[in-house]
Amino acid sequence: MHQDITLLLNREFMQFVSKITLAGSAMRGSEVWLAIVRGKTHYLLTAPARWLLCLLSLPYGLWMRIRNLLYDAGWLRVERAEVPVIVVGNLTLGGTGKTPVVEYIARFYRQHGKRVAILSRGYGAEAGRNDEAMVLEENLEDVPHLQGKDRVALARTAVEELTSEVLILDDGFQHRRLYRDVDIIVMDALNPWGYGWTLPGGTLREPLSGLKRANMILLTRTDLAGERVVQGIRRKILHLAPGCSVALTEHRPCSLLNGTQNRNISEMQGKKVAAFCGIGNPDGFYQTLERWGCELLARRNYPDHHAYNRADVEELRQWASSFAEDTWIITTQKDWVKLRLDTLAERTLLAMKIELKVLVGEARLQEVLLTPW
Repeated sequence: MHQDITLLLNREFMQFVSKITLAGSAMRGSEVWLAIVRGKTHYLLTAPARWLLCLLSLPYGLWMRIRNLLYDAGWLRVERAEVPVIVVGNLTLGGTGKTPVVEYIARFYRQHGKRVAILSRGYGAEAGRNDEAMVLEENLEDVPHLQGKDRVALARTAVEELTSEVLILDDGFQHRRLYRDVDIIVMDALNPWGYGWTLPGGTLREPLSGLKRANMILLTRTDLAGERVVQGIRRKILHLAPGCSVALTEHRPCSLLNGTQNRNISEMQGKKVAAFCGIGNPDGFYQTLERWGCELLARRNYPDHHAYNRADVEELRQWASSFAEDTWIITTQKDWVKLRLDTLAERTLLAMKIELKVLVGEARLQEVLLTPW
């Protein structure tokens, strides 16, 4: 509930910031806010807006510290499920790459014969399931995914009606009302610290001291960040959370989806590609395409969890038609499950399917996952 209120206030403030900084701009409120936070705009009043955002971060950060202390002291109620609960969450707003992590963990438990259910709040779901749920349901056909505001009620449903033996709470690190047996934090090596501020001055959902609650930290996209950067992040993590285990991972493309058909990922090497996405960290997606040998001609961004409508599809068709007929249009699986198109303006539309590859620390990660038993 506290997180819902904070995100609502943040959206209202983003709209206000967009009005005073980019009057007449076509940028959306969320894009304006991120541009200011990242220091990538130089419009009128951008600098004062940045200072105001950082100033507003102070009471929010203080509130999150107090809230965590109240939970730690037992003054705020925590409810237990009848089966182990594994939390996969992050310290920053979306874009860390949690979905492949959730899929990895669900597959791990299924391989150990456990009946698994995934629980999530379902942000970005205007009606029914959101994009993350659709991807997970497509990739994990035998794992149910329940979405709703009341995660405690979802846990009860999963146990009593679905006879689940382990629950994965997706994006639940700040949702502390449901007791968890294991806390796993996912951090993006391309932006681990949320620009140094809690909301709304940065993208941190809570102060970095929250890392101490984690049983395991997964650093994603380490292949894109570089070894020196990764080691620097790892040292800071161990300073903030001494004794916490850290695993290094990458998001590895495993296939290209075109309708119901899978194509080998190597087929995109040397291809001319125009790419679009509506995810939390679009730069990671584009860097992956380039790393796998694509000639990236253009990129087009939409807000995270964007709900594509008929106007968006027509806009994409016009955009795609501006490229040569042999150009491939590539998006993410999260975007494709909402579009379900094989072509755009007679250009092949492909979705890049990715999987989590643990480079360092996999044995320790699996040991942590088995600790409830």
